Amino acid sequence: MKKIVLALTAIALCSLLAFTTGDPLTIGSPMPKADLKMKDISGKEVAMKDALKENGVLVMFSCNTCPYVIKNQERTLAISEYAIKMKVGVIILNSNEAYRGNEDSFDAMKEYAKDQGYKWNYVVDQDHVVADAFGANRTPECFLFDKNLKLVYHGAIDDSPSDVSAITRNHLQVAINELTTGKDVTVKESRSVGCTIKRKS
Repeated sequence: MKKIVLALTAIALCSLLAFTTGDPLTIGSPMPKADLKMKDISGKEVAMKDALKENGVLVMFSCNTCPYVIKNQERTLAISEYAIKMKVGVIILNSNEAYRGNEDSFDAMKEYAKDQGYKWNYVVDQDHVVADAFGANRTPECFLFDKNLKLVYHGAIDDSPSDVSAITRNHLQVAINELTTGKDVTVKESRSVGCTIKRKS
């Protein structure tokens, strides 16, 4: 019996390690993999640095089917449009490599982006190398960088990812406002709630 318990514990630990990364980027960190080219739904190769606008860039880890992504669809569209209005670029990364043959295939991403009306880059994070470098684990999960590609905010779009009616603070929008007006971002980190990024085992 003891051997069985130990074996099951080892299996569970290996499984956990296969789907977990290190700590997320700390505030003030430079953007890792900024020049890495990724396949965009347009068919072009795009790097996160290419999405940079005058005031910075928003990097969001997302996908097509996560229930939390679906709950946040309207908010994702709204904050992305707002970011662009405020001269902050937007790039959304799909790192679900374990689902690449199914719901998060490149063709499925193109269809999803078309249905949602994306006007920004939606790219394949092949082998989840960018998610690993960022320490990103959830969908959706947001990283806001300034014009020098330094991280100023990390976390959720707002303080109620599960229930839009219960929002009391729009963390990301406030951070964008503060960033673009030259102020220090007051709430620099919040808890991302969502599905785990589906990494390859």
